[in-house]
Amino acid sequence: MALSSDTDFTLTPIATLAGCYPDKFGVPRQPGLAAHATATLNLLPPFNQPDCVRGLEAFSHLWLHFIFNQSPEKWSPLVRPPRLGGNARVGVFASRATHRPNRLGLSLVELIDVQIDQGVRLIIRGHDLVDGTPIVDIKPYLPWADSTTDARAGFAPAPPLERRVIFSARARRALADMNDSAQLEALVTEVLAQDPRPAYQHGKTGRIHGVRLNRQDIHFHAMHTSEGETVIEVVDIIDLP
Repeated sequence: MALSSDTDFTLTPIATLAGCYPDKFGVPRQPGLAAHATATLNLLPPFNQPDCVRGLEAFSHLWLHFIFNQSPEKWSPLVRPPRLGGNARVGVFASRATHRPNRLGLSLVELIDVQIDQGVRLIIRGHDLVDGTPIVDIKPYLPWADSTTDARAGFAPAPPLERRVIFSARARRALADMNDSAQLEALVTEVLAQDPRPAYQHGKTGRIHGVRLNRQDIHFHAMHTSEGETVIEVVDIIDLP
């Protein structure tokens, strides 16, 4: 049955995400760019019953449909993608901007585990979602249907350029005192390699920025090497209360 153009839909969150990105700043702009980013999807009643995920463990990856709940409801027909330097404009439907008419997002993640001992929890990896993001649907990824070798990618034909990440002696000392230091180092490296600074800052160096990952505050800045390479240096890693 056809629906009238003014039909309203109500989306009910089926899960919430508990992840390693407390804030929007630093979140990779696409999934899979930080492979060590782990999170838990906690299914909500009445969807937190084992029957809802029966057979899901046979799939390696999932599509998550979610709400950009930290983005304003106001949207614009033209947006400025970071991949174009934050200046050139394209249509909102020709981008993956968070400022969308219905604030719907789509993310491809790796499924690590399905836990049904107390409620239902899905352990995922490689996500690009802020902690607390409401999930409105979960679908298994089908490589034969969801991937094509002859697709065009417009203004983003290749993965973003990655910066080399180095750690100061102070940051190394702080890292050594933390639990799961290898996991944290890998996550910090993957996130900062994307250079999360605003596009207008990419030509500048020296300013200290901070990004929160899990319960750590990561201080970093961009610097030029003697060879003229721009690298990201982790200045300090601070445990948060």
